[in-house]
Amino acid sequence: MERKGKIAASVMCAGFDQVMTYVREFEGYGIEYLHVDVMDGNFVPNLAYGPDFVKRLRSLTDITIDCHFMVDRAEEKLKWFDFQPGEQVSLHYEGTCHIQKCLDYLQKRGVRAMIAINPGTPIQVLEEVADYIAGVLVLTVNPGFTGQKIVPHTIEKAGRVRKLLDELGHPEVDIEVDGNISVENAAKLYAQGADIFVGGTSSIFRPGDLGEQIKAMRGAIGW
Repeated sequence: MERKGKIAASVMCAGFDQVMTYVREFEGYGIEYLHVDVMDGNFVPNLAYGPDFVKRLRSLTDITIDCHFMVDRAEEKLKWFDFQPGEQVSLHYEGTCHIQKCLDYLQKRGVRAMIAINPGTPIQVLEEVADYIAGVLVLTVNPGFTGQKIVPHTIEKAGRVRKLLDELGHPEVDIEVDGNISVENAAKLYAQGADIFVGGTSSIFRPGDLGEQIKAMRGAIGW
């Protein structure tokens, strides 16, 4: 059976006043994940969703939370969010000196622990954690803000990540991609082996009919 990619809708692109309107529509369209950016103003020069927002969102929908943790000292802050079994949390390799401690904490809670790598992060860091992760979040822009253009080499980088994970004996580890994931770029990244696609202002949050935007994205990722 042909591989079908999954969509993680970026909540930050909805705006506070429209979040639940979008969430209800996403439920109807079968969106697999709600992608929630957590930013502390230190690791990236921006502030975004905190633990109260994540807990409230979790209580209002059955769509799985997919959290991108862009913070310093992640080992101190993970417990604030009360992550639940089956949810996904992506941690930046550079965001903590205690990456193994963080991965262990998430795994013991039944959370799908993932490593996020920036455009400039060498993929070799994955060799040290591949046995402990459920996925890799390949950032195709520098983290912190929406609306950026894709960093061109990251498309091929996603393919190198897939090859490395397979060579390390982990074909089951998912690759998620985030940053200017237009329909065109999604198709290219799908061809490189990506599995989960963060939909933002370049795709499902563009002006127009939401259902048609989602259909176009699905068509680019194996549906």
